[in-house]
Amino acid sequence: MYKRRFQELDYEERFEKKARFDSFTISEESIEDKLDELIVKIGEKSTSSIDKNIEDLADIFNFDILPKNTRIVDVFCECVVEFPHKICIYSTLVGLLNVRNYSFGGEVVEKLIVNLRNHLKNGQYERARFMVRFLADLVNTRVISCGSLINLFENLVDVTMEDNIPQVRSDYFVFMVLSALPWVSKELYEKKEQELDQILNTIDSYMTKRTKTQFHSALKVWHSDNPHPQEEYLGCLWNQISKLREEKWVENHIYRPYIHFDNVLCEALQHNVSPIKPPTHEPSNIYQYPQVVFRLFDYTDCPERSILPGSHSIDRFVIEDNLRWIFNLNCFDRKDCATAMLNYLNLSIGSKIPLEYVIVEVMFGEMFALPKSKFPEICYGSILLDLCKLQPSTFPQVLAQAVELLFDRLDSMNGACINRFASWFAYHLSNFQFRWNWDDWNIALKYEPLHPKPKFIAETLQYCLRLSYHTKVLESAPQTFHKLAPELAKPKNKFLKPKEDKRMDIDNDKTMNDDTNDNKNNDNNNNDDDNDNDDQQEEPKYTNSNVNNMIDALRAKCSVDEIIDILNEITDDDDDDDDENNGERSFPMNSSTLLKMKIEIFVTTLLNVSSKSMTHTFSFIAKYRQVLKKLAQTEEAQIWILNTIFDVWSTHQQLMVILIDKLMKLEVLQYPTVAIWIFSKANSDEFMK
Repeated sequence: MYKRRFQELDYEERFEKKARFDSFTISEESIEDKLDELIVKIGEKSTSSIDKNIEDLADIFNFDILPKNTRIVDVFCECVVEFPHKICIYSTLVGLLNVRNYSFGGEVVEKLIVNLRNHLKNGQYERARFMVRFLADLVNTRVISCGSLINLFENLVDVTMEDNIPQVRSDYFVFMVLSALPWVSKELYEKKEQELDQILNTIDSYMTKRTKTQFHSALKVWHSDNPHPQEEYLGCLWNQISKLREEKWVENHIYRPYIHFDNVLCEALQHNVSPIKPPTHEPSNIYQYPQVVFRLFDYTDCPERSILPGSHSIDRFVIEDNLRWIFNLNCFDRKDCATAMLNYLNLSIGSKIPLEYVIVEVMFGEMFALPKSKFPEICYGSILLDLCKLQPSTFPQVLAQAVELLFDRLDSMNGACINRFASWFAYHLSNFQFRWNWDDWNIALKYEPLHPKPKFIAETLQYCLRLSYHTKVLESAPQTFHKLAPELAKPKNKFLKPKEDKRMDIDNDKTMNDDTNDNKNNDNNNNDDDNDNDDQQEEPKYTNSNVNNMIDALRAKCSVDEIIDILNEITDDDDDDDDENNGERSFPMNSSTLLKMKIEIFVTTLLNVSSKSMTHTFSFIAKYRQVLKKLAQTEEAQIWILNTIFDVWSTHQQLMVILIDKLMKLEVLQYPTVAIWIFSKANSDEFMK
């Protein structure tokens, strides 16, 4: 909500001339705007320390000139769910403000509880989870009492004892509590050990009797658990919490700035959280979908000086959870997303953590999520591309390492994931001039064509055609891999029989070059040979004369009027009259069926005759633009043109897109019509893969 408004602000500049906040000449609204900006930007890139920024911002608050705190409170509550990776910063700031103004701290707590209730009621479960995490961290800053947080956790965990509810409901509330524990567990262990143990025992009992979801195996990226077990998400988190418990609740990653203000925060008066009872289950409630934790790397894959937390380390969960939310929040703003991910370590204490490896693992885990990924594939590909650009010294190497690991494990990879992998890889290669050390994958050539490895390479090369052309794709791969490359795409002609298709191929190869007389002679000879066999051919859908006349006219580069005459011969027995208005030729369009017939014949033939090269196609489209515009006077007619283009070039989607773009620029097709066609029920699955 607030992110875009403040992305251009320089945090440190806001602390210059701090006295202006104390001036009554500045309006209350202006002061609140500036405070909004500072709250949102705190903890981001700055030359001064985060602790210093927190302290300065706390000093800026002047409750004497802010008689109404409602807006500032709302900003705090919104930032908690928009930027959960900065929760400890916000809890520290609220803690310092609570020391100075007890009522302000109370307003924040009250608003958080109201928002939590609303999020649970409205099914905004992820936002509710971050609300609970923030409430837990407020215990560390002496804003909320330990006892009231324990009561909140108990009420949430009690959901597991409800009758006649789906398991996903119980799973969610257990997950909510467990995901908040790393932030507050040590404080509860020291002050409320018995109560904490009771909550954990309740969860342990639930996890023991809980059955793994029947979807668990179907959600696995790989059919084998070697080398990494594919754990169900809640079971994995419970193992991580159990390990943390064994280690006396000591974690090594969360940055806790409030430690530096302990001598101030210890003087605070604490608030009690109002009792919260989760809303009753409704059949319409949609809880968190079952997930499988994706693992690709272990410590042996990372540089020696780095420390990758183990799979059951709580640090691994904290890092992944924060990175995943950063991606979800910024996925449609690739540059901001990549920057925020790379800057994440600024908000942690784990400087030796190989962040690039964790980011790649999180991104592929989201991309390969089954049954389908949360966002379009382009989101993952574009962000990974920007990550490579922002950190060219390390990130491309890590990504290449990930590709090799994924390729090695193709034998057991889910088919849908292989397809996504190939689609992304082709996109990524297209941004690096299709450079790749294909020779390292020579082993794929030893397998049968349908084996996952050669099949993956074949699909990758097929996807590359969407982003390049056939010759370029072949040049990018060694000769030995050409047998896996797709064949040269050829246009389809629904009106011509196989014998006629052969004629079209010969003509396209030998007659389209107008620069030499030899090609023209070859054209005439080939036509003579084919005409001898016309009598033996089956009747096409429409008469041979209609299609053949159009082919001959286009090849002879007849005028626009001559083409119109040929189209007017395709009638439903109506007379062909000239348009009395302005004396222009027009088409007898007595029925939509007739118009559709003309569009299909003309567009199909035009694209086939001009298929030798893109230059030829563009030349023909430009020459006969007026014919196309006359045919495309209605939205329905434009839809038929689009359908025909798709029928002809369905095997060459890149060219299809270029043709549609060209026709839009020539004002043959209208932009809204193209959008309607793409997102129609018939085409959405094809174009939204």
